Amino acid sequence: MNVDGNDGALAGRREWGGFAVLMLVLLAVSMDTSVLYFAAPFISEQMHPSGSEQLWIFDIYGFVLSGLLLTMGGLADKIGRRRLLLLGALGFGAFSVMAAYSSSTEMLIAARALLGIGGATLMPSTLALVRNIFTNEKQRGTAVVIWTSVLSLGVTIGPVVSGALLNHFWWGSIFLVNVPVIALLLILGPILIPESRNPAAGRFDILSSLLSMATVLPIIYAMQHAASNGFSNDLYLYIVGGAVFGALFILRQFRARNPLIDIRLFKDRGFSGSVVIQTLAMFVLIGFVVFTTQFLQLVLGLNPLQAALWALIPSGAIIVAAPIGAIAGMKLKRSHAIAVGFLIAAAGYFGQSRVQPDTKLWYLLVVAFVSSAGVITLLALVGDLMLASIPADRAASASSVSETGQEFGGALGTAVLGSIGAHVFREAAADKLPSGLPADVAASAGQTISNAVSAAQQLGGSVGDELLRAARSAFSDAMSVAGLTAACVMVAGALLALVYLRNVRVAAPAQPGAEDATAVQPEPGDATAVQPDEVRPGVVSEAS
Repeated sequence: MNVDGNDGALAGRREWGGFAVLMLVLLAVSMDTSVLYFAAPFISEQMHPSGSEQLWIFDIYGFVLSGLLLTMGGLADKIGRRRLLLLGALGFGAFSVMAAYSSSTEMLIAARALLGIGGATLMPSTLALVRNIFTNEKQRGTAVVIWTSVLSLGVTIGPVVSGALLNHFWWGSIFLVNVPVIALLLILGPILIPESRNPAAGRFDILSSLLSMATVLPIIYAMQHAASNGFSNDLYLYIVGGAVFGALFILRQFRARNPLIDIRLFKDRGFSGSVVIQTLAMFVLIGFVVFTTQFLQLVLGLNPLQAALWALIPSGAIIVAAPIGAIAGMKLKRSHAIAVGFLIAAAGYFGQSRVQPDTKLWYLLVVAFVSSAGVITLLALVGDLMLASIPADRAASASSVSETGQEFGGALGTAVLGSIGAHVFREAAADKLPSGLPADVAASAGQTISNAVSAAQQLGGSVGDELLRAARSAFSDAMSVAGLTAACVMVAGALLALVYLRNVRVAAPAQPGAEDATAVQPEPGDATAVQPDEVRPGVVSEAS
């Protein structure tokens, strides 16, 4: 390595080679979040899952991943980040093969859960190793930007890769694409990637990890089971049990010597509000995309590759919305700009709630683009607010909490909005499916639109056409209710931003060359902001 004047040695070919391998792994892990969206009809044709089972197939990966991110980050610090990365990669590759050749719904759900464990070992290890590989500040900043971009890219291109594979191979191929990447990591990782660990890492808190999972899974199980069978007394017990474990988890974080989450961070309204807003945004963004992709494929009748390519248009909002968010942050008060982002997203989701089986493709793409643009705008703004709200020495801990919140929000959105949609579809299908269907066909078709489309293709003729029309109408009803729910969540987020973030106080960054002074950049329209020459050490500024 060479050394420049930026307080660190410059990374060479070996380091950048190791970084490239890490990015391939990160791409595979993030793709697994969205790679199943267009495979649902093919899985339904083979396994005929119920509405609840289909939801578990979709989101068990995200729940396990988000529930273990903090745990695996602490474990990596203790036993070695490269060691955990390689162990996790070995498991991730093996469980990908298991998922690809699953012969039953239960086996596929189990494989997805195990993939979530593997993914949780890989994600925090990749970022920690990036920080260790690049000691030069400028190169490290570039690498972290690339890391973030690859993470987003994986979620975006997952459906496209899935659509291309499904056009030529069976549905299990979407999992086998992980295997060459994992093999490359296992071969080159020990050569190119240096080992690192935290010598001051405390004891691994197994109890906190178990409590976090015991909080999430019972509640999600209750919601998903209720989507298919309605609420019952035992489901209320699951919800209460999850809440109790959640309270114990929080209490544990206050008392543990090495907690999974630094609870002190949440005392700052800028940070706590940012995490809640990020979670709400991902709740809707990830939770609703299942409806959009299934509408393209199962209602409009596009093949997987066509649907995946058209779905890239709403994803283009990422390119447009990020700079718009930066401009809005300079022109408006931050709380107002974030609220505007929420309201734009709300308008988009309301537009998506109005779709019908005969809706034109261009209309769906426009309203999906608007909703995505609103969410990306507010995410960019709230991410900046979060970083401005915390001391620099706690940025790593805050980032891990933020990342966990976003992963959890996405998985929770898939579960909740999916459960709502499944319930509405089941009720609507009971009224709209044609009479005279065989009992087993009617029972299966009444669970999911994927099952209904598969049954219609098998029946053929006028009966099949009638079943297909009824199923598409029932799915439009489900999408309408889910879209209205998403729009209401976005409106609630706007109110939260306006009220909770109205007078958030953040630590102001230091002026270059001023060791004891704190510079303040007043918000646009904030006449009460303290001017730079009035600031004394320890003074904070308003960041409305």
